[in-house]
Amino acid sequence: MTALIDRQDNSVSTSVYRDWPVALGLSLATAILIVLPFFWLGNASGHDFAFHAASWIDVAGQWKEGIVFPRWAESANHGFGEPRFIFYPPLSWLLGAGLLFVAPWNHVPAILIVVVQTFAGLSAFALARKLVAKKRGAFFAAVLYAANPYALLLIYMRSDFAEQLAMAFFPLLVVAIFQITGTIENRSGSRQRAITFFAVMFAVIWLSNAPAGVLASYSAALLFVWAAVTQKSWRILGYGAGALALGFGLAGFYLVPAAYEQSWVKISQALSSGLLPSQNFLYATIEDPEHNLFNWIASSTAILMILLTGISAIAAHRITLLARADNRGSLSHSRAWSALFLLAAAATLLMLRRTSILWLVLPKLRFVQFPWRWMSILAVPFTCFLSIVVARRRLGWIWAVIILAVSAGAATWLIQHAWWDWDDIPVLQEGVARDEGYEGTDEYDPVGDDHYNLPERAPRVRVLRAVQPKSMAARATIRIDRWAAEEKKVRVTTPEPVQLALRLLNYPSWRVEVNGVALAPERPEDTNQMIVPVPAGESYVHVKFIRTLDRTLGGAMSILSVFILGALWFSGISKRG
Repeated sequence: MTALIDRQDNSVSTSVYRDWPVALGLSLATAILIVLPFFWLGNASGHDFAFHAASWIDVAGQWKEGIVFPRWAESANHGFGEPRFIFYPPLSWLLGAGLLFVAPWNHVPAILIVVVQTFAGLSAFALARKLVAKKRGAFFAAVLYAANPYALLLIYMRSDFAEQLAMAFFPLLVVAIFQITGTIENRSGSRQRAITFFAVMFAVIWLSNAPAGVLASYSAALLFVWAAVTQKSWRILGYGAGALALGFGLAGFYLVPAAYEQSWVKISQALSSGLLPSQNFLYATIEDPEHNLFNWIASSTAILMILLTGISAIAAHRITLLARADNRGSLSHSRAWSALFLLAAAATLLMLRRTSILWLVLPKLRFVQFPWRWMSILAVPFTCFLSIVVARRRLGWIWAVIILAVSAGAATWLIQHAWWDWDDIPVLQEGVARDEGYEGTDEYDPVGDDHYNLPERAPRVRVLRAVQPKSMAARATIRIDRWAAEEKKVRVTTPEPVQLALRLLNYPSWRVEVNGVALAPERPEDTNQMIVPVPAGESYVHVKFIRTLDRTLGGAMSILSVFILGALWFSGISKRG
């Protein structure tokens, strides 16, 4: 009997290992199909394309300076800089910058999309193979999730590479939640290991995209509460709370500085006109035709996904009932489908104006900005429900043909209405190479500054004015010893005291020293440009971006969480043994 069981286990294991290469091939082929237009039309230059491409170029340049993990965007605001990398999650700009070193710059967006969507397909396959009895359903899930309508909207119209990256991890997050709650089989045999898996996935989502992190937080909390109520086990809430806390801790090196230093920048600009949730519910309109056109496109995409999810959910429910009646289904699978339906319903409702009060009272939900972003969560049940329907023996192939035709039609329409350009990256690259930089971001502009008043071609250092007669300033000599992203060294020789205007914005993380003595820099009336007074004679000005206490605490939190993660993981292994 033992030998028979071992042979069965080996057979299952071999089958699983054979399935993954097939899922990989299907996901990769789908991702390549998605980017084929990039090779003859150029890059899809959506809303956020310039922001992400500029970040990649800036980070790649700082790596050449020896800065492993940038915090200050050196070339933003045409060389005055901004603390972009403190507030914007790091994974997407690290991935994009890394690809710049291994591929032609103009092809990096397409390559990044292929990498991310291939992984997204594998992520969906990992979830579907636990819920869908037949392989073809799980394989279809890989294809469908890699090319789901919202992903296509992000790729062709939004160019939001960070949200696209975060979305690739959502199915794995759901796998971890279902394992923690006992909704699906946990092959590791240990809840501790499931908690560690959840914490890593949750942290990765936050480190990819902050709005996606908010969506993941509320979605996970909803599923944990639902499992606790339906299973009448309050212990599940404890497991869920611990898993969430560990996930937040792992991302602490980013989250703590990003939260603490918000008072140092104009973060409220992230909710300026056009970016408010109240202006972006389904089919909402404002006095901006371009905004209304895109919101119509996003809303129509959402309606398409909602309808397909609803129809397939009804069909999946009937299939599940029949499977249970024939003793081919399980109670845990029924719980999984119920949880997915709840998740789909919540995502749908939160895209509607009737839930506007929730957007006002729920913490940080308003920073998601666009209610239609809940499509990234809806895409998971959308994929799972459609996959179980496609897996049917009868009529499954008809569903597959219809769904693929709808996806292909949506992709074709988006491709035809997207903006394509070959020149975006070369223009940004040339601007950085010429030391002219690129435009800054409103919400990352330091307090007291108006980056629209900053000159576009300012010298790195100039004498602003002499304290004594202006003629003396003309005889001042300036030598720049070092001008890097996080350190500036300047030598000045002047017969009279003068003020130096540095092409740099004041920010609390900058430490300014003149001849070894720290001082508080000055600023002009209309911007927050750094102005440093120097005495007569030869002076040495040293400006360095230092580690503030919040960054230290965030790093310590992440390190502590890694140790806890390791302890939980190995504890799970020992219990399994």
